[in-house]
Amino acid sequence: MTVTVVGGGLAGCEAALHLAQRGHDVRFVEMRPVRNTEAHRTEDLGELVCTNSFKSEGPENAHGQLKREMRALGSVLLRSADQSRVAAGSALAVDRSLFSQAMTAAVEAEARIRIVREECVGLPEGPAIIATGPLTSPSLAAAIQSLTGEDALAFFDAIAPIIHRESIDMDTAWFQSRYDKGSGSDYINCPMNEAQYDAFLDALADGDKTIFKEWEENTPYFEGCLPIEVMASRGRLTLAYGPMKPVGLTNPHNPMEKAYAIVQLRQDNALGTLFNMVGFQTKLKYGEQSRIFRMIPGLEGAEFARLGGLHRNTFLNAPSLLDDRLRLRVQPRLRFAGQITGCEGYVESAAIGLLAGRFAAAECAGISLAAPPVTTALGAILAHITGGAEAETYQPMNVNFGLFPPLAEHHRKKARKQAYGQRALGDLGTWLSAQ
Repeated sequence: MTVTVVGGGLAGCEAALHLAQRGHDVRFVEMRPVRNTEAHRTEDLGELVCTNSFKSEGPENAHGQLKREMRALGSVLLRSADQSRVAAGSALAVDRSLFSQAMTAAVEAEARIRIVREECVGLPEGPAIIATGPLTSPSLAAAIQSLTGEDALAFFDAIAPIIHRESIDMDTAWFQSRYDKGSGSDYINCPMNEAQYDAFLDALADGDKTIFKEWEENTPYFEGCLPIEVMASRGRLTLAYGPMKPVGLTNPHNPMEKAYAIVQLRQDNALGTLFNMVGFQTKLKYGEQSRIFRMIPGLEGAEFARLGGLHRNTFLNAPSLLDDRLRLRVQPRLRFAGQITGCEGYVESAAIGLLAGRFAAAECAGISLAAPPVTTALGAILAHITGGAEAETYQPMNVNFGLFPPLAEHHRKKARKQAYGQRALGDLGTWLSAQ
């Protein structure tokens, strides 16, 4: 049986490969380069359009736990990330070009997958997984809306600028990871005193910004990816206690003087020639970005490989529309996966694609595959988007331990997180052994 997978992002790649590896033919439809989006720059599969970081791998947080579970299930995202890793302290970050090339190579190497480069203007026939992500084409979005009878929810997402390393003044800036985690030289730091910080905030407030169309005015931002100027508007100290916090860093050029705020840049490619501005997603117009961000000490001569931008992301009201196997209730032959379901984050998106592929493969083989236990990271995020969240107030969310069922025993904070992880791995093993 052939299953159609629509969307060549992280979720689509995971779904297609898991189907093929279980003996099913896949028609893999990606509209780029026939039709591009406002955020993508290449025709590669699995292209990263925002940050190049997949967040922490540590056992003390839910992001790390989700990665451990996905590795156990053979995630192509994590295999590709391992091949393209760049230094980022305790985080898993990648060279975005090498990463998407590795994802593309993995899909192209699978004989059962036939890649079709065309826009899917309507819902496909037969069993299908829709993994078109937050930038679903208008025609397909209209077809989904017509079938579901639900208005598509939407939010704005922003991307941060990328700067050429050689244009950064290292007589002012310095290499250091916060609290010297990782190699200690994974980030470039640009310090500000109080007067420089205040002038920067004023410039952000006064800078010329993107003007939204009338129909966009009521579209909310996703809280985990707010534009820097929106954060700044929430209070004069919001940035100094947020993405520009100076804690855990010491300026070797002037170790006795404590910075009031620090802008960090994270390595963005394997060569170390490109660095992205951490937390600096923006809706400033291009000319204003160049002017205002060059006010940052060390970035006065910054040359931008990519300026920041803003795009509209769409997602389903998944709790009301999808069952616990990611099937559309009104049309069960259709599954949805990735960010279009309302999960937020690269890894979460890929995880839902992985599950959609496994569910579809089992169904094609006449097997009833149970959902992973809600005590696992995979099960917790799946349960949240397919009924655990309130449909009336549904908004995108990253995986976190707050989605996990409480532990039977009381633990202190650090031990509690470790206990969540130990319980999850044990229950995941039991689930896998039953398949």
